[in-house]
Amino acid sequence: MNEIGWPIIDSKHLMVYANQMLRLEKEMFSNGMPQEALMEKAGIQISRWLLKRKLLLKDGITVVIGPGDNGGDGAVIARELFLKGYLVKVWCPFDLKKKLTINHVNYLTSIGVTKLQEPPNPYRKDLWIDAFLGNNQKRKVDDELIKLFNKKFENRLGQVISIDVPTGLCPDNGEPFFKDAVKADFTLVLGLNKIGLMQDSALPFVGELKHIDIGFTKNQLSKVERKILKVTYQDIKKIQLNSLPKNTNKYQRGRTLLIAGSEKYPGAAHLAIRGAISSGVGFVSAILPELVAESSWQVAPEIVLKATMKSDKNGNALLFSALKNIDLTAYDSLALGPGIGIDNNDWEKSKDYLLSFEGLLILDADALNRISESSLGSKFFLERESSTWITPHIKEFMRLFPDVNYENKVELVMNIAKEFNIGILLKGANSIIADKKSAWQLFGTDSETARAGLGDLLSGFVAGSSAIDLSICKNIKAESFAKYVLLHSFAASKCKEGSNAALIGDELSKLVRKIKTRQML
Repeated sequence: MNEIGWPIIDSKHLMVYANQMLRLEKEMFSNGMPQEALMEKAGIQISRWLLKRKLLLKDGITVVIGPGDNGGDGAVIARELFLKGYLVKVWCPFDLKKKLTINHVNYLTSIGVTKLQEPPNPYRKDLWIDAFLGNNQKRKVDDELIKLFNKKFENRLGQVISIDVPTGLCPDNGEPFFKDAVKADFTLVLGLNKIGLMQDSALPFVGELKHIDIGFTKNQLSKVERKILKVTYQDIKKIQLNSLPKNTNKYQRGRTLLIAGSEKYPGAAHLAIRGAISSGVGFVSAILPELVAESSWQVAPEIVLKATMKSDKNGNALLFSALKNIDLTAYDSLALGPGIGIDNNDWEKSKDYLLSFEGLLILDADALNRISESSLGSKFFLERESSTWITPHIKEFMRLFPDVNYENKVELVMNIAKEFNIGILLKGANSIIADKKSAWQLFGTDSETARAGLGDLLSGFVAGSSAIDLSICKNIKAESFAKYVLLHSFAASKCKEGSNAALIGDELSKLVRKIKTRQML
């Protein structure tokens, strides 16, 4: 894979494991950065962030200081806020171990900061800062401390801020080490995004994630091996989409074929068609169930109906009779799966046409379920020589790959993408897109976009968008896949009226046109 072009690889986007972060810090120290200086920088940067949000500070601040370096960061924060005139108290529930932290706390008491001898009162309105363990935590921590913090959080009297990683939460998988972890209103992430904080499992604990820069260079970041990148709606501003020459005709603007819908799920076909049209692809063909085909000219007169599919006795679409009469070499991409239902005998007869398809094969929903129940199972992907992208949610994924162990979903998806040489979108609250070398994880997206039918719309949009890119460059990358997914999510977030394909499709069309117009200026 070529070097990633989007988004830029910097400290706001790069995601790392705890040990990767520790290695980068040790390299800074070995190159001459004093540990004292890094602690000062982290504490002062966080203090500046807090001082811009005076409402958080108006009722005073209690900093809970841990025994290690995270506690030292907390002590610097306490000092800076106290010197700005705020009422600051600190509490050290356990003996301090690091000399730097001890020195900072001793200085706090010398200048008049109150050091609590008993646990703070969770029913007061002051801000609590969790500076206990941060990134360097590996096991269960004191349960009573976590209960105290969460009593504060649940009372909604003053807010809770965690420094780097909420206490009790694994920075690598986003799961509590034991039963619970500190629940924060904000987590101020130092240096680089910790991969565990981006996982769906971490959402109840991290609150709003805010990045605090501590000054890693591009050269340092380039040494992180596999690139895992956080992407948000802000990154749409930097998306570049391929633009075709003005003299290209519709056949040169990408050709995609959609196979979707059944008597059981006729709406899935219309949604997929709408998504493909929204991409601006030049030529959309479709193989549709007979029931849908009868009305397709009224819903989308611009598509070319290549064939119709009969149904089995349960209303599932039958692919074989339609596929055997189609010249698949005419298409850059083929999207299969939305709403087709499951018929195992039909899949066994049809699969060879799909294995030999030389374009990009995009498999969604029931296509994935058919594969998971087939004789080949996931070996289907190894049999294909051309590019394949799949778009499962976690249950579909685990049906396809049932015997896998993983620390977090990003690692899981990257390992499977490498083993089977496929591109993967794992749908979820923080969806993940990956190939064998890199991954992109969406974060901060609108939870209201999780609505029935939007996956079908996405399949069509990915099919159309990829066909455009493939008409220009035959070596399409998962980076493009990530762009399509983010654009779809953003467009859906603009349509809160309901799961209406026309409205969301219109938003996608406008968004794509806006980006391409911006590129022309």
